[in-house]
Amino acid sequence: MLVLGFSGGVIFLLPYLKEVYYRPLADALGLSNTQVGLMMSAFGLTALISYFPGGWLADRFSARALISLSLLSTGLLGMYFATFPGFIEGVIIHAVWGVTITLLFWASMIRVTRGWAPPDQQGRAFGILETTRGVAELGVSALFGAIFIWLGSTTAALGSVIMQLSATVVVLGIASWFIIEDTVPVITDEDHHKAGAKEVISVLKMPVVWMIALVMLATNTAYNASYYIGAYTSDVFLATTAFATTIAIGRMVFKPVAAFAAGLVADKAGVARTTSVFLAILLASSLAFAALPAQTNFLYVMLVNVAVVMIAIFALRGIYFALLEEGNVPRALTGTAGGIVSAVAFTSDAYMPTVTGILLDSFPGVTGYRYLFLLTAVTCAVGLVASIAIHRWHLQPNSGK
Repeated sequence: MLVLGFSGGVIFLLPYLKEVYYRPLADALGLSNTQVGLMMSAFGLTALISYFPGGWLADRFSARALISLSLLSTGLLGMYFATFPGFIEGVIIHAVWGVTITLLFWASMIRVTRGWAPPDQQGRAFGILETTRGVAELGVSALFGAIFIWLGSTTAALGSVIMQLSATVVVLGIASWFIIEDTVPVITDEDHHKAGAKEVISVLKMPVVWMIALVMLATNTAYNASYYIGAYTSDVFLATTAFATTIAIGRMVFKPVAAFAAGLVADKAGVARTTSVFLAILLASSLAFAALPAQTNFLYVMLVNVAVVMIAIFALRGIYFALLEEGNVPRALTGTAGGIVSAVAFTSDAYMPTVTGILLDSFPGVTGYRYLFLLTAVTCAVGLVASIAIHRWHLQPNSGK
């Protein structure tokens, strides 16, 4: 589980390099904001398409083989990307990453975790997975961020960091082959029936499923916007590249604690009610970002707001799948419902980078960022309405039918 969780945290650092190194990456590749956005949208689009077939593969083939293949292919592509090829090559690499990570790795990781623990310890198993992923993501990002700063925060330094990160992913691929148990799940006729068209149509007809999807979409839209906090810090508040990189990495500190604490609160106060509170916080914080004066003496106010936003985002990401239970979605349809809400929720990975890039190029300086945060606020408002509706839905008898 340590190898699996560590792999699950590190593998996503390659396609999301812009989360920490946005401005250095754009400069190294000679790209505009729109081009960086298109590169990330290529990853988001192929990842989105890969959710359903990825589950099919995980149910039928060796998880060890799929996970190892995913890590090795992702890491080798990263080594090529470290040479800073052209824009077209960058788009192709990100599109292939969407397949190697989502199609091969994501569902296999869930399958191994579920098979590792007995039925009465599933919560603990997934808690260990998410905590390990969060710690790995933070630790590796901090390590390579320090190396980047130590090497001078130059294009050569970024290339070195990407190469070392890619090598780490390859090593994890080799370790996974030798450590993860090699079991091929057995598919029964009952499993095939549950995954049939009748069940998919049944889930699509549930209003609560679409409400949950809107809550998740709002959360992930805000998460996508948070990728630009480092660039926002340097572009608007004139912070150094090293300082902006530190802030971008520091955002991740809140992930393990916020998700765990939100789970405890949600168990006591209700999941939908808790998501409503955090979405209201995200809405207010997004509006605060949009209204914040572009003056260096407001930098510390901005940093406090960053902390509030990241706590809310990671809290929501830690509990929003629990809305399936509170929304009374039948447990027999959990997999189908989870796939559908994920497909909707992660569309933000496909369109947000491009939309943000266009906004930042069309409205240079603070204006582009203001429009980005206003867009985030509108999406959070929709998610807030949906979470309130889920709470009311939960109070109705047989509401999941």
